[in-house]
Amino acid sequence: MDPTRAAFRAECARLAEVLAELDDADLDRPTGCPPWTVRELIAHVRTGIGRVTDMLAAPAPPAAEVDAATYFGAAKFTPEVDADRIAGGRRDARQVSRETLPEDLDRVWRAADVAVDAAPPERVVRTRHGDAMRLAEFLRTRVVEVGVHGLDLAAALDRPPWLTAPAAAVIVDVLTGGRPAPAELRWDQLTLIRKTTGRAALTGPERAAVDAAGFRWLAFGG
Repeated sequence: MDPTRAAFRAECARLAEVLAELDDADLDRPTGCPPWTVRELIAHVRTGIGRVTDMLAAPAPPAAEVDAATYFGAAKFTPEVDADRIAGGRRDARQVSRETLPEDLDRVWRAADVAVDAAPPERVVRTRHGDAMRLAEFLRTRVVEVGVHGLDLAAALDRPPWLTAPAAAVIVDVLTGGRPAPAELRWDQLTLIRKTTGRAALTGPERAAVDAAGFRWLAFGG
């Protein structure tokens, strides 16, 4: 779990640094995750990080059923689930002020990291969808959420992406299943992540190459 924890820490800490630089005008900008504003997308990410602590406080299921990629299966995100997700982001955004936003995120991710540190490596948790999965796999989903939504926030704020190298490596591994990217694509990690998460358009040949390589398409809902 160490590379995943390192990625989780690095990406969360970087996001907290960025939040300290934002003003209300920044937070009210629209994002590429409509209808959320920057403020509401940050709240969604913060809530997703906090799930780690909540899950580890609950009883452990007997055995894991899904991995990180399966967690992001599109079938889970029904219209009802999606509506609840959107409303939750908006509701949570109203509960934290701009001034306390960086400190709040910092507190939440550090609490999650402490909870992970106290848990046995084989610990199984139950997700918000009712699935049982290994803690190590669930933590990989948190790296995906913070990292990919970080790209969304950077785009909304007209800033260069701040995705950290440890997080990029974890996200690429989830997307590719550990397979190498097709050589003909000549993608770096950032391009691969953008293209396969819908943050940049795929050409027909690119999609065919990705499908042939067995990459896994992820749906986002936290």
